[in-house]
Amino acid sequence: MTHQKHAHWRKLTHEEITSIVFEALDKNIDYRQRKALGVPASHLDERVFYNNPMLLQNAPFLSTLLQNPNHIGCHTIGESEPFFAGTQRIEKELIQLCAEDILKGESDAQDGYVAAGGTEANIQAIWVFRNYFMSELNLQASEVGLLFSEDSHYSMFKAANLLQIPHFVAKVNEGDRTIDERALAETIESMKKDGIKAVAVVANMMTTMFGSADNPDVYVNALKNADLPFKLHLDGAYGGFVFPFVSKDERWSFANTDVSSITLDAHKMVQAPYGTGIYLAKKGLIPYATTGEAQYVAGLDATLSGSRSGANAISVWMILQTYGPNGWFEKIHLLSYRADWLERQLNEIGIEFYRYPGSNIVTMRSHSVPKELVEKYGLVPDSHEGNANWYKVVIMDHVSVDDMVPFVEELQAHVNG
Repeated sequence: MTHQKHAHWRKLTHEEITSIVFEALDKNIDYRQRKALGVPASHLDERVFYNNPMLLQNAPFLSTLLQNPNHIGCHTIGESEPFFAGTQRIEKELIQLCAEDILKGESDAQDGYVAAGGTEANIQAIWVFRNYFMSELNLQASEVGLLFSEDSHYSMFKAANLLQIPHFVAKVNEGDRTIDERALAETIESMKKDGIKAVAVVANMMTTMFGSADNPDVYVNALKNADLPFKLHLDGAYGGFVFPFVSKDERWSFANTDVSSITLDAHKMVQAPYGTGIYLAKKGLIPYATTGEAQYVAGLDATLSGSRSGANAISVWMILQTYGPNGWFEKIHLLSYRADWLERQLNEIGIEFYRYPGSNIVTMRSHSVPKELVEKYGLVPDSHEGNANWYKVVIMDHVSVDDMVPFVEELQAHVNG
């Protein structure tokens, strides 16, 4: 995995990154030098945000934040606002890096943009699918069903509500969090009886509660057997920057011909600023979300968010290029190693837990963990309302083995009574 060739991803020095970002900013509009009278935008207000060139000369992200480029639209298709062409080019390269070098897409075969988070990216995907079915199959919104598992993110419910399409929840097996195939077949039959004629289906590439991944073939085979047209989206908001580095299975990537789009979320594992999701789709899909009425925007707009900060895209590109593919591989495997350690401790203590292979999430049965440890160590429940069934530990970059030792020791003391 670490020796494959990458078209867009390479390890760069701070000096190289700084040079590339400042060169891009030089190609953007400089409001001080060019008095563009028709642009409803400007740099951040200098009466509030101090702009000192000496302090900023080695700070490409902060410089981008202050210059305030607007990355409205999708820069992988057609033209975009020319005032911000420099940093938009970096966002385009980031999209190619994620789609091709991480998620095994073919060269220039995917579109995408940096969204405001995984929730927006998921809604964008389902919006595109709904419009595709309405346009190409002449369906009503009520005839397009949204299908996802009970472990899926709440953004699925939000999408169904916003887009006014019926949703259907696939049952999972309690022990291993896999899709219950018999129940899924029954759910799909129920969908057909309810008048569903096409399906937007979402498979998880690591859920936020369990780190579990839905086998996309289970959905694909069931929908094909039911003779229902479908479009498949992978929700990798949590796992998109983890799963490809701990698994060689290409079913969760653009190498899978059944996958149409994928969500990533850089403000989790990548540690980018909050409000940084990524939507990726195979060519030809995102135009179904184009708003033709946005005539004043060069290239129109096919994104849910519209205007958005170019600084977020720059931050993700900077982080990934700082690590390079080998450095990122090492980082993810270090987190997985720490999760291996926790898994061994829980097995020795006799705690009932779930962990997907390679994941940095370990989820324990609630009856195994006393409430005082939940509060002391900030464990997150599967439900904040009523009785929780599970509590999870997420091993992020700041969580070392030394940080987990006291928790394990107190858990051992609790079990020993």
